[in-house]
Amino acid sequence: MSPRFEISQTKRLVVKVGSSSLTGMDSGIDSARLIALVNALARRHLEGTEVVLVSSGAIAAGIGPLGLRARPRDLATQQAAASVGQGALLAAYTQAFGVHGIMVGQVLLTVEDVTRRTHYTNARRTLERLLDFGVLPVVNENDTVATSEIRFGDNDRLAALVAHLIDADALILLSDVDALYDGPPSRAGSKRIPLVTGPDELVDVEIKGSHSKVGTGGMGTKVEAARIATAAGVATIVTAADRVTEVLAGEDIGTLFLPIGVRGASRRLWLQHATTARGRLFVDDGAVAALTHRKKSLLPAGVVRVEGAFHEGDAVDVCALDGRVVARGLTNYSAKELPSLLGRSTRELARDLGPEYEREVIHRDFLVVL
Repeated sequence: MSPRFEISQTKRLVVKVGSSSLTGMDSGIDSARLIALVNALARRHLEGTEVVLVSSGAIAAGIGPLGLRARPRDLATQQAAASVGQGALLAAYTQAFGVHGIMVGQVLLTVEDVTRRTHYTNARRTLERLLDFGVLPVVNENDTVATSEIRFGDNDRLAALVAHLIDADALILLSDVDALYDGPPSRAGSKRIPLVTGPDELVDVEIKGSHSKVGTGGMGTKVEAARIATAAGVATIVTAADRVTEVLAGEDIGTLFLPIGVRGASRRLWLQHATTARGRLFVDDGAVAALTHRKKSLLPAGVVRVEGAFHEGDAVDVCALDGRVVARGLTNYSAKELPSLLGRSTRELARDLGPEYEREVIHRDFLVVL
């Protein structure tokens, strides 16, 4: 059975669509494009596949009503456009899916919701419950309150994290480009790359960004999203939005990224891809060897310097003395508490400060070597 045919038969699917694929010449929502997408996904949903739609377009949908000519550059106007546009976008989806008798549910996420473990677990429970009810979740970043994530390459990474979050079978990334090419698609002689079996295949590929007036994501963000998803065992296809029906039918279009990891919940995969480091811990050579080769926990004795403002339970990067990031993990101490403990053994700390200090800085179960 071919991988593309397997994707056409998947039971749980995440589809991401970009702003430029939903908007027309006036930068507002193009009803025809949106309905075409909805019709394709509705058919798949009614055939028994659980579909989660990660949709950009809130900011783009607010451009027209606010009288703007293009995507705003300043954060406050972006947030205002998102506030106006999110309601219009959801209303359009509600009406279009409603024609097929399908109920949609809005799920607005920020990077915080997929980078903090408790938020991450709550988001997963919400999505799973919506799917249990037969609802088609429409996920978007909460751009009305988001800050740096509005400027992060579109919703591609979010879609990959959602695919991992719900243990999806496949991820489809839709944009205005029909595939990944070995050079700029506009350049004569550039060829479509139909299959990517591993990240090393893309070392020499020239990947350009997006020039869309309404979107922020380019092919680079899609390749990065594919790397995240395939590391979680999720097959990923990148293609144009107007070819979604063909993709869902298993036809040989777009670029298919084969999974390189194993599907299922993985704390370490979450730590690597879904967390944002709040600080850095610089460790000596002995600690580097213990973490990377002997798979040990990080103890206070091996830490020589602390940077950043983080709290207990936050993700931090673990760095060698030359600055190389060697691992990431969840710290058991805050940035204020940790400096006074550096270089001391856990036994010594327990004797001087109490038994609660006889603990690792980062336990091995909450650490991933990078």
